[in-house]
Amino acid sequence: MTAILAEPLSEVVAAAEKLLARRTGAAVRLVDPVDLGGSGRTIVLRVRVAENPFSLPRTLILKQVRESTRKAADPRRIEFDGIDSDSVDVAFLREAVSYQFATALATESRPGAELLAYDFDERLLVLGDLGDSTPFATLLKNADPDSVTNSLMAMAQALGRMHAATVGREEDFTALLRRAEVAHCGDVVAEQAAASLETVPALLAEKLGVEVPSAVLEIAARAGKLFGGGRFRAFSPSDLCPDNIIVNDAGVRFLDYEWGGFRDATLDLAYALVSFPACLCSIELSYERARAMTEAWRAEVVGMWPVLADDDFLNERVIDAQLVWVWLSTFLFLPEDYTRIAAVRGHQLSAPRAEALTARWESLARFAHESGSLEVADHAAQVVARLHERIG
Repeated sequence: MTAILAEPLSEVVAAAEKLLARRTGAAVRLVDPVDLGGSGRTIVLRVRVAENPFSLPRTLILKQVRESTRKAADPRRIEFDGIDSDSVDVAFLREAVSYQFATALATESRPGAELLAYDFDERLLVLGDLGDSTPFATLLKNADPDSVTNSLMAMAQALGRMHAATVGREEDFTALLRRAEVAHCGDVVAEQAAASLETVPALLAEKLGVEVPSAVLEIAARAGKLFGGGRFRAFSPSDLCPDNIIVNDAGVRFLDYEWGGFRDATLDLAYALVSFPACLCSIELSYERARAMTEAWRAEVVGMWPVLADDDFLNERVIDAQLVWVWLSTFLFLPEDYTRIAAVRGHQLSAPRAEALTARWESLARFAHESGSLEVADHAAQVVARLHERIG
């Protein structure tokens, strides 16, 4: 992209210069801003450090929520029967806290960019530049299926390393939330999932004529508890869309921590196994590929959680987590509700929403069948059949 100097981008650069000057005690000059394409509510720039008195990196990433958009609704903001997502202000503060937390980790365990400076009042983050990188979505478009499998395994492995490095550190994260005065705000992803668990059984009955068996309802209720507690909690950026994942010389890196927090680590693995349910991704995930991803993740975390060496125990938790994510996709994709549909992002891996939803149910059916969870497998297969009838 070409360098740009127009307002309001130059204002972001000026705010970052003032922030870094306060931080270092000397003038810092940032030049050659390049727009990296932030969303409507944010500006994201790469800048070069022309005057560098304290050995700052040669290039930096600036991310700011602009004044004119701070009070606006988040594009992903959805009302679920009275449950409303957090404001943009809270999303920024949670992202700043998440970067503070992640930056405190050992360098080799850090899941993304280093936070160099932040200003809560200006809603501004100054991050280290991760350098030349390849978007994860680009790697998943590779024509060689083995290369795609290897990329997915590397991503699952990176998730596992992040989880293993953050086990037992939830109190540290909560303390940072309290300092930023957002500890009282709910987890928007958990709220969305809870709303889908309450709504999807009636939705499946109304739209597809599928009655959810009581055994599956019990599994769904159990799955909903994965967000709230338990012994497998670890840090998660939460929004694990391929648009928010890159690969550079250091490996897989995760971006965008607006809804970062602690939750059951198997939710992150399952999020990938059902093709990233909060966006329109559609990736071919055979059982063999899903199993390879699961094993890559398990290899990183089993030292922290030895019980995950038990295949039956792990499979049950992964299927629980997959079910809750597929139900979330169903809540977003199945109704002709354009407020919900508009909240679902598209990118280079996108498929029509009916196809993406069907693929997720098919993936769940395969994994559950091969893992011996016949109640979930039969439920998913019935939904798949009705979806094919509807599409046809």
